[in-house]
Amino acid sequence: MRTSYKMRAYPTPEQVAVLNRTFGCVRLAWNKVLAWRKTRYRAEGLRTSYAETDRYLTELKRDPDLGFLREVSSVPLQQGLRHQHTAFVNFFAGRARYPRYKSRQRKQSATFTRSAFRWREGRLYLAKMMDTPLEVMWSWPDADPASVEPTSVTVSREPCGRWYVSLAVDVPVPEQAPATGRVVGVDLGVKDFAVTSDGEKIANARRLAGRERNLARYQRRMARKKPGSNNRAKARAKVARAHRKVAASRADFLHKTSARLVRDHDVIVIEDLAVRNMVRNRRLAKAISDCGWGEFRRQLEYKAARYGRHLIVIDRWYPSSKTCSACGHLLTELSLSTRAWCCPSCRTLHDRDVNAAKNILAAGLAVSACGGDVRHPRSPRAQSSLKQEPQPARAGIPALRSRE
Repeated sequence: MRTSYKMRAYPTPEQVAVLNRTFGCVRLAWNKVLAWRKTRYRAEGLRTSYAETDRYLTELKRDPDLGFLREVSSVPLQQGLRHQHTAFVNFFAGRARYPRYKSRQRKQSATFTRSAFRWREGRLYLAKMMDTPLEVMWSWPDADPASVEPTSVTVSREPCGRWYVSLAVDVPVPEQAPATGRVVGVDLGVKDFAVTSDGEKIANARRLAGRERNLARYQRRMARKKPGSNNRAKARAKVARAHRKVAASRADFLHKTSARLVRDHDVIVIEDLAVRNMVRNRRLAKAISDCGWGEFRRQLEYKAARYGRHLIVIDRWYPSSKTCSACGHLLTELSLSTRAWCCPSCRTLHDRDVNAAKNILAAGLAVSACGGDVRHPRSPRAQSSLKQEPQPARAGIPALRSRE
């Protein structure tokens, strides 16, 4: 399997100049080729292969006005075109949006393959800078940097000014974690980030809200600076640093939470949330985005696969909050402000989120066991775990039709 080691880098002023020139050439090649792709498709209706973009890059280098493209390593330029080709493949497959032009104000990166770098005894030598190694901070005491054999190296510069190096490494598949015999359903929310079927509530620290006042102050200061001035660049760096702190705090929380769930449970069941549709709610868009549900699911997926756990994602239309986990009674409606309710059929008092987590777990176990239905202990009818058409709820224990 492939993993990566991302670490801080501290380039010298001479290396900074070379890397900034490389970033600019990579950005220029990306934008030129992207514009050529769009023009060619609109004029002739033809798609462009990677080989054609590579030949077009050669033509760009022959242009006297773009002769500086030959002053940097050609590998990052070609890798940028490979990434662009992959981006178009994902776009046409419906997995990503249309590729955009690169901006000098955003994150800058350049990828070097084996022919353009050397990694010896934990020291990194890049093309056009082979005389002096790039200083990096190795942060894994359990791993020997001398034994690492990277297949590619990505050097990046964040908008806040920090430099990073990421080493892509092929490592053996780790041993599966020992079985715990525990299963859990997880209901994600805004008030509490996650509520488990065991009754545990993981608080939502609201990373963005805690730094929102400072961030707003930095943004106001940046807005008052003259565009293109050095003072505006300094103010922009402060805004970027504030965003980096929020992102780093959120990532730390998500990694710790997902790692604990994967370590302590053999089976984890979550909902398939449509985050893109949910953020259209103007009142909750910022709070939902601050939670990072999509990143949390991604971390659960790769960590569960890595350590031999089973992650089950149930259908997003399953009415987990409105269904009684004791008898299966389905409420006609349940407002978002109602945090606890009493089942009119069995008179069980439910915490909204804990009840939803229990139903999510039951649905996931049913899918895992027989690939089919959710059956409550006192309910003679079954509810399909497949995607369901939204329909009016009825009193009693309804049978929801599944869409074929």
